[in-house]
Amino acid sequence: MSETRENLPSEPSSIRRSGDADDQITLATSSPAPGQVVIDVGGEVDMLTSPQLRSAVLDQFAAGAGVELVVLDLDSVTFLGTSGLAVLIEMREAAHAAGVELRLACTARRVLRPLTIAGLIPLFDIHDTIDRALAST
Repeated sequence: MSETRENLPSEPSSIRRSGDADDQITLATSSPAPGQVVIDVGGEVDMLTSPQLRSAVLDQFAAGAGVELVVLDLDSVTFLGTSGLAVLIEMREAAHAAGVELRLACTARRVLRPLTIAGLIPLFDIHDTIDRALAST
């Protein structure tokens, strides 16, 4: 698998993983303002793809990165499996430990339903748009 990653502050960067059509995740990272990162997540987040999501998000928490807020845009996620739920919990804990705020932007039932069933909704700061997630205090 190949990986392409550009980290330009105002332009989106993308990572596209592909295997079978069912085994892919897309990640596009942008920085709408200093200290803010938005990661647009698309495709299936399951045991095969969740490591890529984990890596992309945890990279943002690295010491000295200057990131204060990470917003995960999950509206393009087509499937959220238990491994994806576990990674979201892990990323929440890592964000807290790094002093970075993690917010989710999502209205998709296919994402909110697994979070609801697992009882995880109260753990996350969830907004219906990226703009609201970025503006929330």
